[in-house]
Amino acid sequence: MSLARVEYELSAVKPSQYPAGGLREIALAGRSNVGKSSLINRLANRKNLARTSNVPGKTRTLNFYCVDQSWRLVDLPGYGYAKVGREERTQWGRFIDGYLENRKELAGIVQLVDLRHPPTQNDRDMYEWIEYYGYARAVVATKADKIARGSWMKHSRQVQTGLGMKPEAPLFLFSAETGQGAEALTQWLLSVISA
Repeated sequence: MSLARVEYELSAVKPSQYPAGGLREIALAGRSNVGKSSLINRLANRKNLARTSNVPGKTRTLNFYCVDQSWRLVDLPGYGYAKVGREERTQWGRFIDGYLENRKELAGIVQLVDLRHPPTQNDRDMYEWIEYYGYARAVVATKADKIARGSWMKHSRQVQTGLGMKPEAPLFLFSAETGQGAEALTQWLLSVISA
């Protein structure tokens, strides 16, 4: 199952540039190079809708994608390591925080982490921030195809423990390569938008 008619809409760094129209939004947050662009491409069933890169820090703006002309996915710049200066990272932090704290259309946040590695302090901080503000939230553990299926449970527990997730909190194991987890995540996204 893929999302219908996903189109890139615009990029922004300040509220005056955000799209108008009042459509509900779900933001994608995660470390640099965790796979946000690949996730968008898989959900949209398009190869090059969102630009992917092997270079961390490629996404430097809030990128808005309109889904079926009824809601939006918003790709946030990655946190953590990026080959940019401290001043630019600080600037990203300001406009990301401004969006997450003040955007009334924001209905939920999907946090991406790499299934292969324990969550970082930045991952934990983001998870606690999302929890504090009370948004509908899910965690997507990417790159599941890089780990043997028999190890998925162990790595899932590592993610849950590392983030301090409650047992009932949604966790999706995802692979952009195979499509693992895409259908379940799509159903979750649509349930949040329709709530």
